[in-house]
Amino acid sequence: MTNERSKVYLTAEGLAKVKEELEYLTGTRRREIAQMIAEAKAEGDISENAGYDEAKTAQGFLEGRIRELENVLKHAEVIQESNGPANRVDLGRTVIIRESGTEYDETYTIVGSMEADPTNGRISNESPMGKALLGKKTGDEAIVASPAGNITFEVIQIE
Repeated sequence: MTNERSKVYLTAEGLAKVKEELEYLTGTRRREIAQMIAEAKAEGDISENAGYDEAKTAQGFLEGRIRELENVLKHAEVIQESNGPANRVDLGRTVIIRESGTEYDETYTIVGSMEADPTNGRISNESPMGKALLGKKTGDEAIVASPAGNITFEVIQIE
């Protein structure tokens, strides 16, 4: 869950996804769970009613997620797409890097933590790699601390 005072960086696409999920949860999903609770209550004694307990647990998780998403929207800052030259690595930028001593390039887009998906090339600005890359220019080196020791990457290109 986000800290009450921290900004949550999102792309316009990420913001739309958060709004879409919140709309689904506060509408469709809330009605489904209310129906589950009503059906379980209709079965009679709720003191030992597993269906009722399950529905109430689902309701608790749902309301928690709704509060979390509302907090995200309250603190959201949309990453503005820049049409200007990509001089430095920044939120929303895609960067091509190469680990020192290798010939293989890796491509990452720097995003806020809610949208991070490293397997799909989207890394958080709060991750060790994201922190090391932010502010770098083409040709700069970024040093990332890892359990095996520091790893040095060269910034090949910024888009």
